[in-house]
Amino acid sequence: MTKYFIGVACLNHVQRGVAGGFAQLGHGKKTGLARLDIGDWLIYYSPRTEMKSGDVLQAFSAIGQVIGEIHQVSGDCPYRRDVAFRQASLAPIKPLISQLSFVKDPQRWGYPFRVGQLEIVKTDFDLIAGAMLTGLQDK
Repeated sequence: MTKYFIGVACLNHVQRGVAGGFAQLGHGKKTGLARLDIGDWLIYYSPRTEMKSGDVLQAFSAIGQVIGEIHQVSGDCPYRRDVAFRQASLAPIKPLISQLSFVKDPQRWGYPFRVGQLEIVKTDFDLIAGAMLTGLQDK
């Protein structure tokens, strides 16, 4: 059964993964990636453009489907999974907050992202994916 996840990472880290065709979660730890299976979907949420000093972004920044097993780059370096990313636009979260089932308190909408990764239901995935992929079919 296909599962749907959100991973949290700054935009520049997400862009490196998209360019390289891989996902990395939890600063390269294996644990988060182990929750994903081949065929599952991953959406990245980027609170900032860069990890510590970047501009506030608060947008969904990439979407893709897992196509590979967990592998380690080298030695004690980060763990990764190959992902087939789709061409997508940034989708700000604020217009979607009231419709996302995992946001229990709109005043504290950022709370679910504090864990760095969360599994979401298909309706939330479809909503976010729709916001990210709208208009791309014509390009």
